[in-house]
Amino acid sequence: MAKHLSAERQARKALKRRAINRAYMSKMKTSLRHVRELQDKEKATGELKKAVKLLDRLAAKGIIHKNNAANKKSSLTKFVNSLK
Repeated sequence: MAKHLSAERQARKALKRRAINRAYMSKMKTSLRHVRELQDKEKATGELKKAVKLLDRLAAKGIIHKNNAANKKSSLTKFVNSLK
């Protein structure tokens, strides 16, 4: 366990950040799943727009790496474009 006051404070902050980051990651995975489940190109395009916005926000906050966000956006875009 932490021995110094500052270390205890950092441990508390880390727990809070972890909870926040986990919530964001869950939201991201749900958003990606919503896009992949759709078979209608019109609806998928709308969901893709929301997912891209979320990925950009997470990359800007540093929750995921910018290249990770770019790869996910590219993959989703290819999927949506392949729909009829």
